[in-house]
Amino acid sequence: MNTGELAKIEGIRIVRGGPDVYIDSVEFDSRKCRKGSLFVAIKGFNSDGHEYIAAAAAKGASAVLIDSARDLEKYSLDKILEKAQDMAVIETADSRKALGIVSQAVYGHPEERLDIAGITGTKGKTTITFMLRSILEAASVPSGLIGTVVNIAGGKRIKAEHTTPESSDLYKMMKDMADSGDKALVMEVSSQGLKYDRSYGLRYKVAAFTNLYEDHIAPNEHPDMDDYFRSKLKIFDNCATGLINADIPYKDEAAEYAKARCDVLFYGTAPDADIRAYDIRHYSEGYESGSFFELESPWYKGQIRIALPGRFNVSNALCAISCAGVMGIPFDAVRKGLENAHVPGRMQPVPNDLGISVIVDYAHNAAALENVLSTVREYAGKRIICVFGCGGDRSRTRRFEMGEVSGNMADLTVITSDNPRTEDPMAIIGDIVTGIKPTAGVFEIEADRALAIRHAISIAEPGDVVLIAGKGHEDYQIFADRTIHFDDVEVAMEAAGAVKESGQ
Repeated sequence: MNTGELAKIEGIRIVRGGPDVYIDSVEFDSRKCRKGSLFVAIKGFNSDGHEYIAAAAAKGASAVLIDSARDLEKYSLDKILEKAQDMAVIETADSRKALGIVSQAVYGHPEERLDIAGITGTKGKTTITFMLRSILEAASVPSGLIGTVVNIAGGKRIKAEHTTPESSDLYKMMKDMADSGDKALVMEVSSQGLKYDRSYGLRYKVAAFTNLYEDHIAPNEHPDMDDYFRSKLKIFDNCATGLINADIPYKDEAAEYAKARCDVLFYGTAPDADIRAYDIRHYSEGYESGSFFELESPWYKGQIRIALPGRFNVSNALCAISCAGVMGIPFDAVRKGLENAHVPGRMQPVPNDLGISVIVDYAHNAAALENVLSTVREYAGKRIICVFGCGGDRSRTRRFEMGEVSGNMADLTVITSDNPRTEDPMAIIGDIVTGIKPTAGVFEIEADRALAIRHAISIAEPGDVVLIAGKGHEDYQIFADRTIHFDDVEVAMEAAGAVKESGQ
């Protein structure tokens, strides 16, 4: 489209340049600009996009969209016009929201060609989106996915940089999905994505609120829990049907907000839930385990089997089932999709012939680790050996808390490194030890994560569970001076193979 068509959008006006400047891409990163790009200057956490207008011009961008609420002393119109060189200059009152609005227009409103399911909450988003996509695929509904682990568009896997991408990247991916034949989109919607309008303009066919735990409270995220909660609730501002977990303390307050904006259904184990699981049973088969439960809902009734263990995964499955019901998916596809759903780095079983269970999970805070260890305890035949570290340049409190949890709940903890980043790995381990010592839990220290994983698997006996926590799907390890390839699953598989070969 051209700048004249963009100027027809309410709140956008041309400051300089004619109406015939051609635009075929929208960028907030000046480094990605080229001829035909509209560079949108938005204020970020650490920098202001208006500072990079000259860089966008140097890359050949055709136009720039500026914010009328910018720092007028630092970024006066005269200075901007000079930096913009030959680019057309357009202005709006809120460039962050406008990033989504103009992306919709430039990419041909791809959101109108997809049934969109959005999932928000502190925990469960990734698992639910993978479960729901597995259900949709089982129903022969080609579907895209946007989330923490990976983005999938038209069957093509794309590395995920943020749980919820900036809106220009989001709409670009949605266009690729729709053009490739995808009919639905399943997406994680982070609190940051909602607070900062990354998903602005989307209309969800169904949107779900899973739970709320203390997390992401930081100067560049949320100042307090109320801001965190209110940001999550924004997912109900533009959706047809809202889903709320009936088993969480925040359900009534969330429902009060949602019911003023959309139809609302509750899922959970509570007797009055609209979509309910009961008679929940655990099963184990070889190195894998999961759950059976009976389901009652407005659309389906019968037994469900999921290939992931734990009551929290029953809750995740109920959310995916609820989304599928709203989206009109047949029950056979729901059952088949859940039986086959596996999530990278979320209670992911590692194949082995040692008679032990090896699980890789992303649990990287105390609440998540406690959840996983509680689940594992339900079916561990003998010991639980927990291998974990904590990330550097992150909250020290998390280290004390995770040490305490593992000390109380695991039979043996092998303390190691996670992503130490700029910190000394042994200093981080020292903080974990401070948390674990008062529990009297048995622990060992091995700073080299690969050696720690190999050691834990080598000493495990039939019936033991080795939980490798903290990194989950990540395939890298970050040090102060380097980043290396590191995949917990790969290392664990190699270790199990080596133990088998040695006859240990």
